[in-house]
Amino acid sequence: MEKYHGSRTATADEASQLDLPEEIQLEIAGLAGKMREGLLALSVGVGLKVMDELIEEELTRLCGPKGKHDPERSANRHGSRRSQVVLGGRKVSARRPRARTAQGEEAKLSTWELFSSEDLLSERTVAVMLAGLSTRRYADGLEPTGTDDERSTSRSSVSRRFVRRTRQALGELMSRPVPDDLVVLMLDGVTLADHTCVVALGITADGTKVPLGVWEGATENKAVCARALADLDDRGLSADDGLLVVIDGSKALRAAVRDAFGERAAVQRCRIHKQRNVLGHLPEAERPWVRRKLCEAWALADTAAAERRLKELARALEAKRPGAAASLREGLAETLTITRLGFSVDSALGRTLRSTNPIESALSVSTERSRNVKRWRGGEMVLRWTAAGLLDAQRSFRRVRGYRELPKLRAALRRQVQRIDREEVRDFPIAA
Repeated sequence: MEKYHGSRTATADEASQLDLPEEIQLEIAGLAGKMREGLLALSVGVGLKVMDELIEEELTRLCGPKGKHDPERSANRHGSRRSQVVLGGRKVSARRPRARTAQGEEAKLSTWELFSSEDLLSERTVAVMLAGLSTRRYADGLEPTGTDDERSTSRSSVSRRFVRRTRQALGELMSRPVPDDLVVLMLDGVTLADHTCVVALGITADGTKVPLGVWEGATENKAVCARALADLDDRGLSADDGLLVVIDGSKALRAAVRDAFGERAAVQRCRIHKQRNVLGHLPEAERPWVRRKLCEAWALADTAAAERRLKELARALEAKRPGAAASLREGLAETLTITRLGFSVDSALGRTLRSTNPIESALSVSTERSRNVKRWRGGEMVLRWTAAGLLDAQRSFRRVRGYRELPKLRAALRRQVQRIDREEVRDFPIAA
């Protein structure tokens, strides 16, 4: 009996093992590339067809079925014209159906408005730029569409869209209201292209991190710090119910916090910044034992004992290293604020709030987004890139470690405010 054998398609590994001439292998590779590009272009064509069907459905609702009289129609078909829609990070040509109302006004088609929206194009542009692709190579990162009429991919078009969208992002960041349940405010500085900015990050009662603003200037400039806090105050920031402010070692920033909130805000000095500042005054050989002494003191759950240990270390450094001793004494008590509020080094929330690491991790993402910028054109550009990077980083934010302990922190901050209120009433009694 005669047997018939069906054909079988070879796998990629099997095809690569075939002993074919080099010319044929090159032709096969080229054909595969064209097929892949053709499939992508085909999917784009299918998408455009679906878009046409959605627009036609909306036209039918407004004007009735094409070629049939509908006395209840609210508009009439009015032909079409050549226009553009946003597709895959660029604009491509498409026919735009038109309709007119009974009053002769142009009827807006919401489906067309959606597909031709500049917002889609701007968002794609910002995402591509933040991913590290330059304006010159923007078109290289786009998928093929199978059309020859593609626009808005030139270097100048991409640059204009990016500037416009990041300027809008900066405005959104600087106008967003401060959450009512803010428990922690972190302030730190970032430097880009010789421009320093002050950045604010908030932590809400459920542990969510929220970028709050960016201002040009250094944390060592009291006027800049005061302006930043005044701006946050205008947007709803308050310490009336208690607030923990985590800052670096800047004296100007500490003074601005005191002027803005008085004693109602508990201030935690970043221990990493403090350790770095102290060790910076010491030779390399003396740094390990001083670092060990600092960590041992900060690990104590007893605030009084920890403060006593730090003061003893400052006295030990006084004779030979007066600079290190003075740096340690400056703001010494405020490095223990977290311990004073009841959070030891073993606490997850205590480890989170003992330094400015949460805001610095967000800033590292922001600066990484701008790593390919070669030419900075002033402070406004720095603000735009920083704001865009922070908002992009916010999409991947997780709740802070130890967020379940935030109600305990909030209760401790409220008790501190109540104690301050009682002391004020005792010092300035209200006349009967």
